[in-house]
Amino acid sequence: MLSKLDVSNNSLEGDLSELRSLRSITSLQLFENHFSGEIPVEFGEFRLLQQFSLYNNRFTGELPEKIGSWADFEYIDVSENFLTGKIPPDMCKNGKIYDILMLQNNFTGGLPENYANCSSLERLRVSNNSLSGRIPVGIWSLPRLKLIDLAMNQFEGPVTGNIGEANSLAQLFVSNNRFSGELPEEISNVSSLVEMELMYNQFSGGIPVRIGELKSLNSLHLEGNLFSGGIPQSIGSCVSLNDINLAGNSLSGDIPASLGSLRGLNSLNVSDNKLSGVIPASLSSLKLILIDLSNNMLVGRVPESLLAEAYDGSFAGNPRLCADNGKSLRQCSSVSHRSSGLGVAKYCFIAGAFMLVVSVACLVLVKSRAKDCDNLTNQGFSWDMKQFHVISFDEGEILGSLIPRNLIGKGGSGNVYKVELGCGKKLAVKHIWRSGLDSGDPRSYSSSATILPKKKSRWPKYDAEVAILSSIRHVNVVKLYCSITNDESNLLVYEYMPNGSLWDRLHTYRKAEMDWNVRYKIAMGAAKGLEYLHHGCDRPVIHRDVKSSNILLDEEMKPKIADFGLAKIMQTNEVTNSSHVIAGTYGYIAPEYGYTFNVTEKSDIYSFGVVLMELVTRRKPVEPEFGENKDIVRWVHDEMRNKEDIIGLIDPDISDESKRDATKVLTIAIRCTMRFPAQRPSMKTVVQMLEQTEPRSSIDIVIGDIVKD
Repeated sequence: MLSKLDVSNNSLEGDLSELRSLRSITSLQLFENHFSGEIPVEFGEFRLLQQFSLYNNRFTGELPEKIGSWADFEYIDVSENFLTGKIPPDMCKNGKIYDILMLQNNFTGGLPENYANCSSLERLRVSNNSLSGRIPVGIWSLPRLKLIDLAMNQFEGPVTGNIGEANSLAQLFVSNNRFSGELPEEISNVSSLVEMELMYNQFSGGIPVRIGELKSLNSLHLEGNLFSGGIPQSIGSCVSLNDINLAGNSLSGDIPASLGSLRGLNSLNVSDNKLSGVIPASLSSLKLILIDLSNNMLVGRVPESLLAEAYDGSFAGNPRLCADNGKSLRQCSSVSHRSSGLGVAKYCFIAGAFMLVVSVACLVLVKSRAKDCDNLTNQGFSWDMKQFHVISFDEGEILGSLIPRNLIGKGGSGNVYKVELGCGKKLAVKHIWRSGLDSGDPRSYSSSATILPKKKSRWPKYDAEVAILSSIRHVNVVKLYCSITNDESNLLVYEYMPNGSLWDRLHTYRKAEMDWNVRYKIAMGAAKGLEYLHHGCDRPVIHRDVKSSNILLDEEMKPKIADFGLAKIMQTNEVTNSSHVIAGTYGYIAPEYGYTFNVTEKSDIYSFGVVLMELVTRRKPVEPEFGENKDIVRWVHDEMRNKEDIIGLIDPDISDESKRDATKVLTIAIRCTMRFPAQRPSMKTVVQMLEQTEPRSSIDIVIGDIVKD
């Protein structure tokens, strides 16, 4: 009789009805396939079953209530399916189970009380379900439990004091629930704790004063709660800490100087609290990648060394802070700030004069825009050309072609022209207007959809694009041949992409028939372009406006990432860029913008996930039929949970034999668009996952059939 069956990591389909009679089975490994349908109720009567793993399939329905309740059941992993119903209550009946892995399904109800006494349990992962209720008290103190992952559910109630008895606990993930009450002081007894993520709950009271006893703690995330009181001085004794996030609470008092003793700390975020006092000079000794002290009540001079490590918004929202050198802070000065009537009149006069100058400038701009500015050859200015590749043309050939009939795109920052040289070579030329502002038609050849605040540079978008593109060499990033500038105009000369943008080919009158092989190659090429930006450059580049209209297609439909007007090169001493406006385009913007303006590579990955969804479904990022307040991400996530067969989400124009491959890419898109940045893969991982979904050619299929025969 068959006792072990392992068909994992294939492309098998169908249901499990044929396995209902495997009464002697002890180990059943079905993970990483395309199985669907319900788990047969007979599986609940398999009295010898010890190991059961079917993660990453498309199973629906409920797990049999008695599954794992007969033999010395060791582990279950049913993660990443569409299972519903309650968690079977008796899988630890014989006290042998060490792994319960059920994340990313749609289980409901609570955690069964029986598991409060499951002393053999080492990993409990039920995150990203629809579970609710209170956690059985005994679970917090299970002696062998190394990982508790309850994130992204609807659990409530407290974390109880007996958690101090969890002698093996290394990772505690309970974010995005409704936990409340005070964090027990006893948690400081868990000396094995390495990661603690409690963000986005309703915890209140103070941070345990003995938290410094957690010598192994590497990551502390308490953001988005109701914590109050001060930050304990003892936190400086958590010698292993490299990531602290206490943002969005009601913490008050001073920032502890003891933080300066955390030599491994590289990220500190205490923004959106009620902290006061001066910024400790001891922080200057840290090698921080990220520091965010914004929106508090801090006072005094910002230590100069911290300014170099900060992004523009690191200290915003602290009106009594000053700096000797910029970062959007007022200059420190010994001049007193008098509130006399003379002072007020003085400031009013200055403000009025400033408004007058702005009004005159706007009037001049409107009049100059009204003139014919397409042909630049008669402006009478000298031009400066900077080459970034070997070229065989001069500025005269370019300038003479910038006429209305060659216009192929128009955005808020300027016009885009198609230029054909005498030798027959075609180029795309972007003429950036003096205002240099971005605005919003996502369908234009290469435009951004965000109005940027004024910078010190006269040409912020131009400067950003030139700085980045001039140094990049990759087959999937658009090539910038040269820039041509004078005091009034800025021109960027690119390689011409005859097939326009992916947006055009998917959604406009220029839409084209694209079989799955073409779409897959577009997805893979664009992914490799982003991978290069994130991982292949000397310093990572965050694009910040990844969308289908910024993926251009050459004559062979090969993709190239374009429009770097919002991009940011990450300095070695910074991790994000911040702005007081959202950078990006509606429908592609990552949800973390709802609680922070911080931009990371994971924001690009979210936007790329939206592009993958466009490729697979041929739907726009926002469509009325998705429903009120829904975009393509919410629609796809909901539909994949509610439908037994996700083939219905695939563009009908994709052939039946390719739809399974398309669903694999849609699954990758789901991972890219997870709500929380930490749950999204890196672009390097995305490329690896896409490589594993490469469609086989018809020749490969024929050869495979011959080999089988």
